[in-house]
Amino acid sequence: MAEPVILGAVRTPFGKYRGAYRETRPDDLLAHALRAVVERVGIDPAMVEDVVAGAVTQVNEQGVNIARQAALIAGFPVEVPGVSLNRACGSSQQAVHFVAQGVAAGDLNYGIGAGIEHMTRVPMFSDINPEGKYKGFEMLNSTLLERYPLVPQGESAERVGERYGLTRGLVDAFAKESHRRAHEAVIAGRNTEIVPTPGVDREGNPIALTRDEGVRAAIDDARMAGLPTVFRPDGNGIVTAGNASQLSDGAGAVLVANREVAEADGFRPRARFRARVAVGSDPVLQLTGVVPATRKALERADLTLGDIHWIELNEAFATVVLGWAQELDADMDRVNPWGGAIAHGHPLGATGAGLMAKMLAGLEATGGQFGLQVLCIAHGMATATIIERMG
Repeated sequence: MAEPVILGAVRTPFGKYRGAYRETRPDDLLAHALRAVVERVGIDPAMVEDVVAGAVTQVNEQGVNIARQAALIAGFPVEVPGVSLNRACGSSQQAVHFVAQGVAAGDLNYGIGAGIEHMTRVPMFSDINPEGKYKGFEMLNSTLLERYPLVPQGESAERVGERYGLTRGLVDAFAKESHRRAHEAVIAGRNTEIVPTPGVDREGNPIALTRDEGVRAAIDDARMAGLPTVFRPDGNGIVTAGNASQLSDGAGAVLVANREVAEADGFRPRARFRARVAVGSDPVLQLTGVVPATRKALERADLTLGDIHWIELNEAFATVVLGWAQELDADMDRVNPWGGAIAHGHPLGATGAGLMAKMLAGLEATGGQFGLQVLCIAHGMATATIIERMG
């Protein structure tokens, strides 16, 4: 069986909702990431045998197989195919998994797992609610709702907080620390996975965005504490806009190859895969799948959490990360060392590839060997990947 390895991984800076990318189409944003990853690796795009791209809201400018369209926009030869997939927040992490599995199976020697989400130009849920006719879960199958009393993710995040005895002070402090770490990484120029990306400033003038747009240099404690709870208007909740992930626009791309072929072609592998998993979990609580996904990935890789040097656990909500940490007794110094989605944003379909690129850059910057990436997913799922740095 062929060994899949990562040759390169990049992401665009994650833009704020209605921010720098507001005039940029999502297919152009994804095309930019695709061009950037092949240019960094120095590979002829004609050698890429497939482009698999995650996108959650596949409608309008993100519809009609955006993977294929973006590959053509990027200037890839017409012989390079593309396919789009949706595993919600785990979409582009799953895209990387599928490409790695294709390499392992011998179906391709070079492929790109990528992702895109432009939450400004293609609003979340616009694929199921294009005319604004639904106010809640009316579009879902009645059998599903009878079997599982589904609730919004934010309410699930509140229930996770209750399960683990989390307080408003704890989740707000975690959010503040996410911004601190992310800003420190920006100032130190650590995010080498980021490729400068065209955008516009507040006045509409062209710029090259070089850092995540939502990261704050400082957080006003009083303002953070004064934010209202979003999903429990009675004020009894702890989830606010300040301790949940930001709506964002962005793209990422990971170039995966057959190690033997790549080395023969003169390319240097940067990481190998030790585990790739996806799990299902309670669709009502829906955000706790990160715990069994982590355990399954560690078991498959024959590692313990203490062996992992860098962890990227998506900060969909602060309660998710803090609950996971309680379950696994995690060393929080190793979790999101350069900040997470509360600070830099969560462009749904792009986050998996983006965090993979950030994790690889972090391992290389610190000399770490093993990295773990985990994302919670709507309706009770999670994806996890363990990579091992090479060289």
